[in-house]
Amino acid sequence: MAQLSKKIELYAAANSVASVEFEKDVKLRDVGSGVYIYEWNLSIPQPTTEQLNSYETAANAAEANIATEAQNKINKKASGKQKLKDLGLDDDEIKALTGA
Repeated sequence: MAQLSKKIELYAAANSVASVEFEKDVKLRDVGSGVYIYEWNLSIPQPTTEQLNSYETAANAAEANIATEAQNKINKKASGKQKLKDLGLDDDEIKALTGA
């Protein structure tokens, strides 16, 4: 199940709002029964639950894409470090060059 914040971002984008700043534009709360919109400060109408639920599939795909991009970044970092090791650099030299 996609996060409410991602569905709100997609709803906003579909209604010509480029970005949502949570804790300013939209405040979310969870008092134990699930996350809900506590305060809505955008210039577009606050969406209904049904409207937000219509973004479930797209939000799941967007969240999966973010996770894939994060994993790709981790893999590229490890690959780059290994290539530097293959060139003969030790861990201290790699850290001096990359900061990691």
